[in-house]
Amino acid sequence: MTSESFSRPGAIDLSKLRGGAPQGSGPSAAGRPGQPTQAPAGAGAAAGAAGQPAGSFVVEVTEANFQQDVVERSLTAPVVIDFWAEWCQPCKQLGPVLERLAAEYAGRFLLAKIDVDKSPRIAQAAGAQSIPLVLAVIRGQMVPLFQGALPEAQVRQFIDQLLQLAVAQGAAGVHTPVAGGAGARPVRDERFAEAEAALERNDLDGAIAAYERILAQTPNDPAATTGLARAKLLRRVKELGSPADVRAEAAAKPDDARAQCAVADLDVTGGHVTDAFNRLIGTIKRTAGEERDAVRLHLLELFDAVGADDERVRKARKDLSAALF
Repeated sequence: MTSESFSRPGAIDLSKLRGGAPQGSGPSAAGRPGQPTQAPAGAGAAAGAAGQPAGSFVVEVTEANFQQDVVERSLTAPVVIDFWAEWCQPCKQLGPVLERLAAEYAGRFLLAKIDVDKSPRIAQAAGAQSIPLVLAVIRGQMVPLFQGALPEAQVRQFIDQLLQLAVAQGAAGVHTPVAGGAGARPVRDERFAEAEAALERNDLDGAIAAYERILAQTPNDPAATTGLARAKLLRRVKELGSPADVRAEAAAKPDDARAQCAVADLDVTGGHVTDAFNRLIGTIKRTAGEERDAVRLHLLELFDAVGADDERVRKARKDLSAALF
């Protein structure tokens, strides 16, 4: 999946859930070759992590809580949906990978586990033909991610692309942890309520002010630092002119700090994070004085927006140190 694949999210259509679909509907037999419709004896215990997702950013979802825990929460930050079942062996491989990443990314996305046997109408409405299937929801819109049990490195790439799309669509907040384990309701951190509400109405100035107030009370709060950097990034991109004109100016002025930083902002929101970092590090190598320092500070702010634990940020920090010293 390339970043271009994320440019055409489709609205979630759950109208089929009102149609009283039979409980046996869901992924077809093509999605579970050689498997009976009922889980074999002992499959529940063998399901392990797939059946009992662990971690503070994992929630079990059914028709009863889909609207609240998927659609509504997707207004703040992405919700990744893992369609699985106890009889599905690849699901048992993929499930723990997604849960580890949900814990590592610490609220930048919420993992929603949907058992297709328990919630067949959700699977049918989402067009799940076979499992494991992973989709995402951003601001109530469905985004296809991937199908099958992929290696962790590839799954991470999909998640990173998804988070960049979230920045571009104004849903780059941070979910609050789930209280009491999987299936419980996430506890809202009221400190972020004002900022989240501002982001939902696309009030970037209001979100920036709200995050700054949080940081005044709790300096260096990682979630607030990231939220502030993302809100500022969104505001800068919103104020830019035509992307073509921005790129043309940067091409004509390779040593101009403002022009290069503007393109870097476009690249980050478009999912081309490494290109953005390399561009600014290259500019730092070619410039000096105030221009160089302006680019350095801008790059550090982009590090905050992407996230300190992102592998691309870790690598770029090393490259930045080499360029400076």
